[in-house]
Amino acid sequence: MTLPTLTETSTQIRAGALSPVDVVNECLKRIAAHPSLNAFITLLEDDALAAARDAEREIKAGRWLGALHGIPIAIKDFYDTAGIKTTAAFKPFASRVPEKDAVAVTQLKRAGAIIIGKTNMHELGMGTTSLVSAFGPVQNPLNPDYIAGGSSGGSAAAVATGMCFAALDTDAVGSCRLPAACCGVTGFKGTYGLISTQGILGGEKADPAIIALAHAGITTRSAADTQLVLESAFPLSRRERGSGGEVGLVTNFKATKPVRAAFEAAIKRFGKLVEVTAPFQNPGFDVRDIESDRGTIAATLFKDVDFLILPTTTQMTPTVKDSTGNPLALSAENTMFANYYGLPAISVPMGSDSNGMPLGLQIAGRPGDDAGVIEVARQYQETTPEFSGGHRFP
Repeated sequence: MTLPTLTETSTQIRAGALSPVDVVNECLKRIAAHPSLNAFITLLEDDALAAARDAEREIKAGRWLGALHGIPIAIKDFYDTAGIKTTAAFKPFASRVPEKDAVAVTQLKRAGAIIIGKTNMHELGMGTTSLVSAFGPVQNPLNPDYIAGGSSGGSAAAVATGMCFAALDTDAVGSCRLPAACCGVTGFKGTYGLISTQGILGGEKADPAIIALAHAGITTRSAADTQLVLESAFPLSRRERGSGGEVGLVTNFKATKPVRAAFEAAIKRFGKLVEVTAPFQNPGFDVRDIESDRGTIAATLFKDVDFLILPTTTQMTPTVKDSTGNPLALSAENTMFANYYGLPAISVPMGSDSNGMPLGLQIAGRPGDDAGVIEVARQYQETTPEFSGGHRFP
C-alpha cells in the first residue's frame, strides 16, 4: 500500500483540492482498521475533527498557516497536552492530566497541525521494545511476531500505517531511530536543544542523565517530510559549509552479518567515502563531562568529514518471543553516541533482512547541521525509490 506523503497532502489542502476533514477521517479509518497494533493510548477523534473543520474554514478564508495546516500529527505520550492525559505508558500516571501543553506541542499547534492522539510507548521510555506498557504492547505493523522497537514504538507503527503523517517523539539512546528502523519509516533527532523538551512529564522528577541525553524527535515516512515538519514548526538553520560535504564511513560499528550485508549494499549509493571511527565508548549515562565533550566533538569526530553513515541497529529486528522479559532486547550500541554528543541523526529504511523485516541506515552530522543531515538522507532516499516513502504496509 502506497501512502500519500505529507508534502503531497499539504499541497492539495492548500489548493483546496483536499479537505482537512477528509484527511483526518482517513487517518481515523486506518486507526479503527488496525486496533491490534495498539499504536495509540489516547485517540482525540472529536477534537481532531473539530480542528480540521476550523482549518478548512481558515484556509478557505486565506489564512493558511503553512505546510502543516490541516495535517494530522501524533504526539508521543511523553509530552504534556493540556487537559488530555499524559501517561508515559506508566500505570501510576494513568489519570495524570497536565494543565498546559509542552512547548513543542504548542509550536505544532501554532503551525496548524492537528493533534490526532497520543501514541503508545515503552513504559517511561525505559526500553527499546515497546512491549512494556500499562496500556498493552505495541505490535509491529509489518509482522506482529516482531517488536516495533522503542521507546517510540507506537509512533513508528502509526506513521508506517498512515494513521498520521508525523509524530513528535523523544530519543535518549535511540528511542526514535530504533523503532523507525524496525517499522520501515524515518526517525530523526535533532542537535541537542533544536526542539524543546520542556513539558515532557512537566513537574515530575527525572534523572539528570536522562535530561542531558534526551532529545526531541520526529517520525515521518521520509526525510523530505521530516524537513517539512521542521521548517514549518521549529527553527532550522543550515550550517555554512565549505567545499566539503564528505561522508564518513564508520568502520567500528557493531552488526550481525545480515545487517552488515544490507549496509554494504546501501553504501554503494554514496560513492567515495572516507573511513572513520565513531566514539562508541562514550561515558553513556555518566554525564559529568558531557558539556565539554559536546564542545569538542566537531573538531575531533568531524575533522575530515561532514557526515557519518552506519547501520541504525546492530541486529535484525528481534521477535516478541525472544524479547519478552528483556526491555533492552534491541541494542542501542550504534545510536547512543549521537545522544551523548548531541549530534543530529536520522534513520531511513535501507532494505530488508532475511525475515522480510526492514533495516535502518543512520546518518549523523556535526552539531547544528540538522538541515545537512536531512538533505543527505533525502538524496539517499531519492536513489532508493522502493524505500523513499517507508516500507510498504501490507
